[in-house]
Amino acid sequence: MSIRLEDKQRAFAELSSIKSNLAARGWFPATSGNLSIRIGEFQPEAFTFAVTASGKDKSVSTPEDFLIVNEKGQPTDATGLKPSAETLIHCEIYRLTGAGAIFHVHTVFNNLISELYGEQGTIPVKGVELIKGFNIWEEDAEIQIPVLPNYAEIPRIAELVEGAIVPRIPGIVLRNHGIYAWGANAFEAKRHLEAFEFLFEYVYRSHLLHK
Repeated sequence: MSIRLEDKQRAFAELSSIKSNLAARGWFPATSGNLSIRIGEFQPEAFTFAVTASGKDKSVSTPEDFLIVNEKGQPTDATGLKPSAETLIHCEIYRLTGAGAIFHVHTVFNNLISELYGEQGTIPVKGVELIKGFNIWEEDAEIQIPVLPNYAEIPRIAELVEGAIVPRIPGIVLRNHGIYAWGANAFEAKRHLEAFEFLFEYVYRSHLLHK
């Protein structure tokens, strides 16, 4: 699949802007987290996306921050860079949803809430205004955000993604790890990510109030 240079450059620039924004919030501690944006045409069995390189300080911008990979998570260009260790999870989400962007961050609240509800397998949220951030407009809406186990072997996690995706919930949480949020484009994925993080903090603080 041929990708135009300007499309690569546009994806890198958009990822750089998002990376700086989220890094300023402290959402990439100790080089954790990863971001990707899909580029070009999409078919479930053939697609391409730009993704953050592994092991980079995301509070700093360098020419080596991103690379292009295919639907198997393999670099499409000759490079010494390695894609994020969790690229296979991005591959599965793109394949199953056709999303345009996927953002993964580690925060204190998404870790705490995933542990609180880890055995249950979903994080319940009801009647909170920010549920509308997912285009869910029912009055007193209730959602269940999926939680997956955080296996050391990424392929084991990737195998579980298909069974965990809920069409109207654009995110999956790994227990004691972090949130993967996606959307049709970078703007929507960022909106969804921000909504998830607000809801995680709300639900956790609400739990403490009612203990």
